[in-house]
Amino acid sequence: MKKEYLMYKLAETIKKTSKIDSSLFKKLGVKRGLRNEDGSGVLVGLTNIGNVVGYERTADGMLKPIPGKLYYRGYDVEDLVHGTMQQKRFGFEEVAFLLLSGDLPDREELQQFRELIYENMPLTHETTMSILQLRGENVMNTLSRCVLQMYNFDASPDDLSRENQMRQSIELISRFPTIIAYAYNVLRHHNKERSLHIRHPHDQLSLAENFLHMLKRDYTQLDARMLDLLLILQAEHGGGNNSTFTVRVTSSTMTDIYSSIAAGIGSLKGPLHGGANLQVAGMLDHLKENIKDWKDVDEIDRYLTCILKKEAYNKTGLIYGIGHAVYTISDPRALLLRELASELAFEKGRCEEFEFLELLEERAVEVFARVKNNGKQVSSNVDFYTGFVYDMIGLPKEIYTPLFAMARIVGWTAHRNEELNFAGKRIIRPAYKNTINEKLPYVSIENR
Repeated sequence: MKKEYLMYKLAETIKKTSKIDSSLFKKLGVKRGLRNEDGSGVLVGLTNIGNVVGYERTADGMLKPIPGKLYYRGYDVEDLVHGTMQQKRFGFEEVAFLLLSGDLPDREELQQFRELIYENMPLTHETTMSILQLRGENVMNTLSRCVLQMYNFDASPDDLSRENQMRQSIELISRFPTIIAYAYNVLRHHNKERSLHIRHPHDQLSLAENFLHMLKRDYTQLDARMLDLLLILQAEHGGGNNSTFTVRVTSSTMTDIYSSIAAGIGSLKGPLHGGANLQVAGMLDHLKENIKDWKDVDEIDRYLTCILKKEAYNKTGLIYGIGHAVYTISDPRALLLRELASELAFEKGRCEEFEFLELLEERAVEVFARVKNNGKQVSSNVDFYTGFVYDMIGLPKEIYTPLFAMARIVGWTAHRNEELNFAGKRIIRPAYKNTINEKLPYVSIENR
């Protein structure tokens, strides 16, 4: 038997070994995807960090859709964003301090925290050389490898004291922008034969500004404020999102922070999670090319209907960027992003595209309700606008998902610290029921 045929045969066995009667899930009370029958998440933990609200339960136990809300340590994200936007200052570091400590910093604490972030942004020589040598095709994979490598240059990588946990958290938050900027510039150099620039961070710049400085140097203040807003909105989203839950699951084993965060990066990379922003960007490019009149509601409705009926685009039946596991009437992150995006579209001379995007958002919700007719209420999610915003800032698609990680590392480290330090900690170990009921007799190799 040739090895190639054996490989094919082994691959084909996956169909048989993965086949499970789907009716058993309901019969045995299995919460598939850790979801209840009504779509709500199975309660598996408690947290003081983020709170994602999209519905409320009525007296009869039914879910009632309500406008979405997102809270960081009890503070409404809308208030946090508007507080910084009105003063036209950068707020990501302030939010990072809040998520890590539970308190909003005063001016002195915020300045010292900013200095801590800047001081930890430069990479070790070994990490920089590793990025140069990796020449990775995927920045998320490069990021994951660099995080794992940080273990080797940490004098106390396995120390789980609170002081060491906070030190490691701040170092990771600080270095993600540098790793991502360097990794993309190396990829750009090797794949597109462009000049290789390795720029050092600047002590007078915010984290968002420093990232743009290291990545491409030329940017406007509105570009940097827009990126800062995106970082704030994606810094945390409760303990139940897949990547944060991954970090909590691995942290519950008492493994080191680098192994745990690398696992979170792997989770976020998936197209059903952080990688969804690329799916939206691809779909919007397709719609801009295939809808001739961007103001014709009937033409837009017809095309979106074809998408939902699996007759157009990639024939998955999905309108990417529409719908969310928790948010129903609205995603507060999408509303805040749209608010500042209009200002950026005006600066970039792309108001027509932005108006088209707003109309698409409105029509997608209407068409979904009409075509699906299942009583489910949906809204746009944060991914609906992120790709367009990144493109206006001049950021390449290769770093769309890494930018998500650059923000979410704050939430990941906050949840890891909570997982390791709350009084009722216990290794996370759910159950799986085996569906093979018969006991098979062993057959010797001569008789197989």
